[in-house]
Amino acid sequence: MDTNIKQLKALMQYTAGCVEARLQTVFGNDATYLPPLLPQLERNGSVLEKLIDDHGLNSNEVIILMMALVPHLQVEFFDEIIQPYMRESGDFQQIGGVRSRNGRSFLPTGQTAVFVLAGDDLEKRLEIADLFHHHSNLAKQHILYLEDVPEGEPALSGRLLLQPEYVELLISGTESIPKLSMNFPAQHLETTYNWDDLVLNDTTRRQIAELENWVNYQQVLMTDWGMERKLKPGYRALFHGPPGTGKTLTASLLGKYTGKPVFRIDLSMIVSKFIGETEKNLSKLFEKADNKNWILFFDEADALFGKRTNVKDAHDKYANQEASYLLQRVEQHNGLVILATNFKNNIDEAFMRRFQSVINFPLPNADERYTIWQKSFPPKANLNGHINLEQISRKYELSGSGILNVVQFACLQMLARKESRITSELILEGIEREYTKENRVW
Repeated sequence: MDTNIKQLKALMQYTAGCVEARLQTVFGNDATYLPPLLPQLERNGSVLEKLIDDHGLNSNEVIILMMALVPHLQVEFFDEIIQPYMRESGDFQQIGGVRSRNGRSFLPTGQTAVFVLAGDDLEKRLEIADLFHHHSNLAKQHILYLEDVPEGEPALSGRLLLQPEYVELLISGTESIPKLSMNFPAQHLETTYNWDDLVLNDTTRRQIAELENWVNYQQVLMTDWGMERKLKPGYRALFHGPPGTGKTLTASLLGKYTGKPVFRIDLSMIVSKFIGETEKNLSKLFEKADNKNWILFFDEADALFGKRTNVKDAHDKYANQEASYLLQRVEQHNGLVILATNFKNNIDEAFMRRFQSVINFPLPNADERYTIWQKSFPPKANLNGHINLEQISRKYELSGSGILNVVQFACLQMLARKESRITSELILEGIEREYTKENRVW
């Protein structure tokens, strides 16, 4: 039997025993709450064991975790335990819980957890209730939460919910990458390129290596060397430079070579015209990303990180509030946050002071353009012997993506015309198209 399944079964039995013990104190003959001992899990590196160890969960937190998980594993779990005690008494409000929308199964709430773990001991009830308010690893690590309730109702009456990725992790042993949606306004970035494919000047490449060093060694620096007392969590970098100079590709490669998922934030899905909604959207994003070791990449970040305005109307006031809130969340985030902009001067100075790295991605010089031209043509693309790529590199100033666009155009034209070689005329035609797109004189 799979070890993770064995451990899930053991903890489900333990949770059932805790619920049963509490019900016995209310309906049975046992006046003293005597829950079973937390089982010793076999040390084998299972996802369940790793989750408990990594987050330092105590026995109360393990029970709450399992109470949130069991409805996904056994819908009748709570009903089978509770119903024998309810045959004559009807519903027992103190146990909390709600019925599922698509069925009649019992779903635990915060009140259920408090009842099972504390009974009617007020001091203990307050202690358990506190576990849902960022004073436990379950809440701080955003592993589970209480569903929002209508205004005025007790917060503990909200359903006890595990974050979907933890449900998947504990049941299947894997965690899939979140997909772009209204609830998760970020796109996973991947690349087939390697570092050798990226042409950068020495200064930029050296600064990128510093980011890679932080991702690889920040845990040792902060935890093992005790620098978490002196340094703020996370790392903040600004990429600035014209379009097509490698900012997005660099972020993708950082993720590829450090083994960290990279997510490009879709700012159009975050910024809202409704007051307060932008902050809510940002809060959801950062809570999802906290403690995940993700790299967050804000492309065209001027939309939120731009210069704050003098307050002339309500719109200016709330725009400044959004910028301040974003600054706060970026500084609190414990991972790598990269902001990208085409124009460094568009970023507010208050933000600039908070970046550990400000990295320039200039347009490539002639030598760098020559290297990009050489790397860009596929091996099967035969170039006319009269083509002088070095001369073209010196004469025409293009970004890396601009050169790739020209190469793509020339290759497709050669194939469509059933010609055997790429000519200088095709390359120049492609360059003209790029200049025209950018309203540059040809």
